[in-house]
Amino acid sequence: MGNGESTERAGRPGRRLTPSPDLVAAPGYGARRMYQAYLAAWSKWVDPVLTGPQFAVLSAIRAYPDADQSSLAAVAALDTSTMADVCRRMERRGLIHRHESPHDARRKVLTLTEDGATALTETNRRARELDEALLSQVPPEKRGEIAQLLNDLGAHWETVAEGR
Repeated sequence: MGNGESTERAGRPGRRLTPSPDLVAAPGYGARRMYQAYLAAWSKWVDPVLTGPQFAVLSAIRAYPDADQSSLAAVAALDTSTMADVCRRMERRGLIHRHESPHDARRKVLTLTEDGATALTETNRRARELDEALLSQVPPEKRGEIAQLLNDLGAHWETVAEGR
């Protein structure tokens, strides 16, 4: 094995690799790592079927009853094509109703079904438990600051993405 061949291929455990300094210094790498960990935690703590984007849409519908799908996409931080796909799946599951707007037949108005409201309430409870676990090492008085910083960074990164 002196030729640099990985010990993994020989059936022995390989050495644990660490990210290179240029990766660790990149904010996108840190954001992706956090997001991957969040997705895994969401699946275990909250719901393996109802996704974070679906939860965001349900929350947006509750906050803005009878709003149209395109407007709610922005609130849920989804592009319109992703929003349409998420809504189709949730409609098939009986969590939302989509119907034409009385003011513009091209727009779809969204409402929660009874099952959707129930799912949102239970998912929200478990999501808050996950939030508590994720922020358990952050002093309670700093948690709002952390959330605000992450949201501010997200808004800035969206602006940067639109600039090119």
